[in-house]
Amino acid sequence: MELAFAEETDELVVPAMEIRKSDRLEYLKYDIRGPIYEKSLELESQGYKIISLNIGNPATFGFDAPDEIVHDIILNIRNAQGYSDSRGLFAARKAVMHHTQNIGLPGIEINDIYIGNGVSELIMLSMQALLNEGDEVLVPSPDYPLWTASVAFCGGKPVHYVCDEAADWNPDLADLERKITARTRAIVVINPNNPTGAVYSKDVLEGISRLAERYKLIVFSDEIYDRIVYDDAVHYPIAKMISDTLCITMGGLSKNYRAAGFRGGWMILSGARHRAKSYIEGLTLLASMRLCANVPTQYAIQTALGGYQSINDLVMPAGRLHKQMMLAYNRMTAIPGITCVKPRGALYIFPKIDLSQFNLVNDDDFVLNLLTEQKVLVVAGNGFNYISNDHFRIVCLPTVDELTVALDRIENFLESRRK
Repeated sequence: MELAFAEETDELVVPAMEIRKSDRLEYLKYDIRGPIYEKSLELESQGYKIISLNIGNPATFGFDAPDEIVHDIILNIRNAQGYSDSRGLFAARKAVMHHTQNIGLPGIEINDIYIGNGVSELIMLSMQALLNEGDEVLVPSPDYPLWTASVAFCGGKPVHYVCDEAADWNPDLADLERKITARTRAIVVINPNNPTGAVYSKDVLEGISRLAERYKLIVFSDEIYDRIVYDDAVHYPIAKMISDTLCITMGGLSKNYRAAGFRGGWMILSGARHRAKSYIEGLTLLASMRLCANVPTQYAIQTALGGYQSINDLVMPAGRLHKQMMLAYNRMTAIPGITCVKPRGALYIFPKIDLSQFNLVNDDDFVLNLLTEQKVLVVAGNGFNYISNDHFRIVCLPTVDELTVALDRIENFLESRRK
């Protein structure tokens, strides 16, 4: 921008210009709340009722947080008026530490645990403390897009490794290893997986662990859905398999305890912490700069982890979540031209459209026209950084009756586009 002085008054003249967003935001996207979502808000403002299957927000669909969690927050609200330790309340971190002991992860101490305003804040904090310009992080494809966005925002380069649909969406270890370079700093694991519903096999997780140890890479394991598994699926914490490199496991209240709006999350440092002293100093510094995580919610963590695990009732075959997941899976796979790997965890299904059977250009075309014609909002597969343009994600949180209406509309739309 060139500045000039007015000849008569000698006043500095600043030309009019647009106030632009930061260049670091130019290539970031978060399609779960992106342009299609904005279009749905526009339609709602015109009086249309939209069935929103785009965001995994349990409270919207009548999944309340357990009463004892709400009770403990209310009971301790006066104690929550001041800042806490920047890592989190002692009682909250102690509860997470006891949780690690219960799942067989030994040697975790209080200062290995950080409390955050949900896992989302901790993802960003962990990337800010790690990455220099051009550093690479291996992220699954498809992924929860906040991981890709956070790596890019912090100056890193997200490199997507393939999760194989033909192998129940388990990571392709050969593809992962091929993509390791001298600039690679970390591997991200999302298990159970959003958006695919995959629960990774023990063999695959051990394979990732050995690669991480061989190349001295940090493992970031997003396990926010660790208790939401169905039928015979077993969730294996990858931290139990790692000793010779640093592992950071993330969990929280949002999904297992249906308390997304409380913004309560934690990360657990395990493995070769002695090799990461500088990085851990960076984590602590950044945690201190945000002063602390919200204190009222921290009073819920001990109750949540130590109390009755009501999520188990919801995921059993007679439970509400299980019924809804299986309804969505069965209805979608009954449509000719639609295939889907059966979900084994989390809250979503990720169907594939055979575009050769429908008058549809790609997943974006499907999502936009489904919204405008049938008033059902889902997310295109490319919003999860998937390499193909023929998938979409359905959130399976509505009741069976509500979900049936949405699935009827999706089926009707697809039939209207059938070649």
